[in-house]
Amino acid sequence: MKIGMIGGGGVGQTLGAALIALGHQVVIGIRTPSAEELAKARPQGATLTDWSARTGGAVADFATAARGAEVVFNVTPGQHSLAGLRAVGADALAGKVLVDVANPLDFSAGMPPFLDSAFSGATSLGEQIQAEFPAAKVVKAFNTVAAAVMVTPSLIPGAHELFLSGNDAGAKAAVQGLARDLGWTGFVDLGDIVGARAQEAVLPVWVRLWMTGGSPLVTLKVVRA
Repeated sequence: MKIGMIGGGGVGQTLGAALIALGHQVVIGIRTPSAEELAKARPQGATLTDWSARTGGAVADFATAARGAEVVFNVTPGQHSLAGLRAVGADALAGKVLVDVANPLDFSAGMPPFLDSAFSGATSLGEQIQAEFPAAKVVKAFNTVAAAVMVTPSLIPGAHELFLSGNDAGAKAAVQGLARDLGWTGFVDLGDIVGARAQEAVLPVWVRLWMTGGSPLVTLKVVRA
């Protein structure tokens, strides 16, 4: 499968490397893929020059990464995701499965971050992306665990689930298929894209669990009576 990663930080590099190892073709998209930009260390990741040499993955501008893909991942910082996706362009996203991994966290006061009020309450980042790009098939997924757990869920012992939401059943099935390839076996479907409100609201809890427990290898488990 051809996959585009919009954003070249640690999450995109981790997901991209794992999907390449499974046989997928991955292109990471950044705003300006100059030699100078590729040589810069990325947030929580390597330089994209090193990442490409290590994985065989490609790096291109935003629109090129999305236009050639069947599935596009939004792994940009959540507060800047809409601006990044506007740079990709609606035409490049039309008809594509768009996996929204981002969380609209505000780090202006340091740690712990809080949810940006522009994306919380009666809305969410996932919903706003779907509203602005109605021809894309947005699926909110992978946003409630650390990047390492996204690609190796067994790092957390025992059974646990991946949460997802979206309006298109076929798109959710495609995302579940990729997640199964990465080792996920349990899923909780939270319904349409309004479910992204719940998924994003998990993040302050997840951050607190990380801070108090000393490790990001933590998740929430659903137990039903």
